[in-house]
Amino acid sequence: MIVLAEEVERLAPSASARDIAASTEAARLAGATVYTMPADFADCDTAENALHHVPKQGEPTPAFWIGYIPDPERYEAIYAAARAKNIVLANTPDQHLNAQEFDRAYPKLADLTARSVMVSSADMAILAAGVKSVGGFPVFVKGAVQSRKSKGWKACVAESPDDLAALVVALLDLSNRSRGRVIVRELLPLRIAGHAPNGFPMGREFRVFVYDGVVVGTGYYWETASDGLDKLTPGEVRSIHTLAVEAADRVGTHYTAVDIGQLIDGTWRVIETGDAQFSGLSRVPKIALWNALGGMHSPA
Repeated sequence: MIVLAEEVERLAPSASARDIAASTEAARLAGATVYTMPADFADCDTAENALHHVPKQGEPTPAFWIGYIPDPERYEAIYAAARAKNIVLANTPDQHLNAQEFDRAYPKLADLTARSVMVSSADMAILAAGVKSVGGFPVFVKGAVQSRKSKGWKACVAESPDDLAALVVALLDLSNRSRGRVIVRELLPLRIAGHAPNGFPMGREFRVFVYDGVVVGTGYYWETASDGLDKLTPGEVRSIHTLAVEAADRVGTHYTAVDIGQLIDGTWRVIETGDAQFSGLSRVPKIALWNALGGMHSPA
């Protein structure tokens, strides 16, 4: 098993950079062969140059990429350059996008998640129709790729037409998060397990990593929780694993991260999916996850 890990030492310190570094070290401890590569093409120009130091394998070898969410062109370029060296990343370019871009995943998950609609402008009539289709205000607003949870509640939740228009414009300006598409979502009545330092309500949410129908890791989504709500009973584990495997199977991506939240009535809903190669591990046991992935590729 090979891991292609982005260099984070030269980037500004952040929670994401720390997560990438910790995941890379865990993969190495689990026995993966780790090769580092630049986090973008600024210093190396091409994907071939980024992987120039990586030896060609004698036979197709499974691989995983650890890093920041790449744009589609970068993912496709690295995938092709790796494939030319008999290194096969976990997800094809199409599988990567199917899990990572919400509007591609949503049609397959509509009955498992919050009502959602995609908009690509701040036209008030279009926004009004979108809000009506998801049940009215308040609504959760995110980009096709990422939300702005780190900026707090008001950066994600609109309670009026003017709020919504402002959030849509802000997200459209952030092409790395929206790629020109904004998702307006029903605001689910999540069970709240505390509040983040920026005041954002922390739903009782878990991230489940699924590889080809097998759960390889599960962990609480947030760094902290109150009243032990970050712990799962055996029955709850079965419930969220069943839901995660179903969601991953519908999306059709080999290695998928599925975020699942509990509603105040005790039921569970899918929040969103992502390409697990770029999903933060948060409180998922890291070495155990990499051991599970490595075990799936060990000779019988």
